[in-house]
Amino acid sequence: MSIFDTIFALFNGASAAGLTVPVILAIGFLLGLFHGATPDEHTWPITFSYSIGSYSTRGGARAGLVFSTGFAVQRAILTALGFLGLAAVYEAYNLDGYIYVAVGFVMFVAGWYLLRGSDIHLPLDGAMERLLGRFFTDHTHHTYTASPEHAPVEGTKPIPLRMAVLHGFVAGWGVGGFAVILIFVLAPQMPNVGWAALVGAVFGLGTMVMQILTGMLFARLARLKKLSNGQIQSIGRRTAARTLYMGGVAFMAVGTVVAALPWLEDYYLATGTSIPNLDQIGIATLLIVLVVGVIGGNSLWKAYREATRSHAAPPGPEETHPPESV
Repeated sequence: MSIFDTIFALFNGASAAGLTVPVILAIGFLLGLFHGATPDEHTWPITFSYSIGSYSTRGGARAGLVFSTGFAVQRAILTALGFLGLAAVYEAYNLDGYIYVAVGFVMFVAGWYLLRGSDIHLPLDGAMERLLGRFFTDHTHHTYTASPEHAPVEGTKPIPLRMAVLHGFVAGWGVGGFAVILIFVLAPQMPNVGWAALVGAVFGLGTMVMQILTGMLFARLARLKKLSNGQIQSIGRRTAARTLYMGGVAFMAVGTVVAALPWLEDYYLATGTSIPNLDQIGIATLLIVLVVGVIGGNSLWKAYREATRSHAAPPGPEETHPPESV
């Protein structure tokens, strides 16, 4: 049986008993590649936001790398804990709703930071300023030495990639089909807790490879139009800011509902395949569509209109533009 046959057997519920350590590590890495390539509510919305906000192919790759670094560290911890018995906790409790809320809050804070001080009206700006203003005080002033053509549009900020590390670490605690195989099937077959942690680490590395490629793809979308670097930078950052801000609200809302009514995740439409993230259309799929498709797509369109309008002829003396709502 080839290693790919073994992987698909695991997708269908086969045991990992008898597999050698090198084979398990290879499977862990390949599962990471699958995980990074399939639409996942814990990775794609966040990678989309940071990659678009990086406005360049290299920046998108860096966003995928940084996010996946935090994710890989978390997965190493998770599989080590799974080896020690944490699997029983995940079997007994549905933590998805709480993970959604935590991920959503970090997204919301990152989006608020990017929009802070811009001409876009923030409904909760006063409360957030009082709560987190001091934390971001030393990051509010930025000096740009680039030429006007490459300088960002006023009111935008550099994407804080360290937030992507935190996102990766927080998002990794969500347990989907791939995590179930890692925690319940592969990790317990390793000889000790150190080797079990390595299973999660190589899974994170596999995810990292695909998230770097995905990040490059998302960032490349921002360069399809013949726009100046300043316009692309403005579009990317405003799209990221709005997607993180409103997407964070969506994550927290869905997470609250799932935490209160966990049985809702039992309702889904089967697709006929056994590959996790592609095997069903449920709440997780709807969350991806909402954040990346609806919120992300609308934010990208609004940011494009604003950037192209801002580089058109300046408004007349009697024209005014009131602050726009998110």
